[in-house]
Amino acid sequence: MRTNSPKTLLRDRNKKWEYDGVLLPDVSQAEVFDISEFFADPAVPLEIEIGVGKGTFLVARAAYRPEVNFLGIEYAAPYAKYAADRIRRAGLTNAKMLHADAERFFKKLLPDNSVFRVHLYFPDPWPKRRHHRRRILQPEFLQHVRRVLKPGGQFLIVTDHREYFEHMLKVITDAEGFARTDFPKLLDSDVHIVGTNFEKKYVEQGRNFYKAALLKYVR
Repeated sequence: MRTNSPKTLLRDRNKKWEYDGVLLPDVSQAEVFDISEFFADPAVPLEIEIGVGKGTFLVARAAYRPEVNFLGIEYAAPYAKYAADRIRRAGLTNAKMLHADAERFFKKLLPDNSVFRVHLYFPDPWPKRRHHRRRILQPEFLQHVRRVLKPGGQFLIVTDHREYFEHMLKVITDAEGFARTDFPKLLDSDVHIVGTNFEKKYVEQGRNFYKAALLKYVR
């Protein structure tokens, strides 16, 4: 998810974030990620949000679905800590944060068939052609998303960037083992799709949104 510079969160020197037990240990050198170590009930469905920013969607969704476990992944350390503190303040026991590179996490650490739903909302579109390779939604990454999803699991995407969405559609169309499906209703709202900070701001600006939902199937 696109965010303003993380430095903006560091300007308030009087703010002390507390995230013990919510922000998970560093996994940059890990070889495997054992979900059962971090959630009280690891048997319930797990949903992952890639790029949580300030954690608005993750906190609201985890509060609304206490019977589901949620894991937020954020590359920017200040945002990972801020979101973890929000989770703590909300008293949520079914949500955790991870400061990590989402691409490596999916490719190297997540076990097969372990996730019910993956959320990717307003990722950085890297609009310049020479930066397109940095876009997270590429064919290889999509296949790792499919690998970690349970059969019937979903991959949900929302963006405001039309050209990036056209790129996404090309990747999705060529992918095996996925079927397009209706985007689920995640909010009791006729205005917002997922309710992230960026979406709320963009609604006020009158921007268009593009969304897709993929379902993993097994022949």
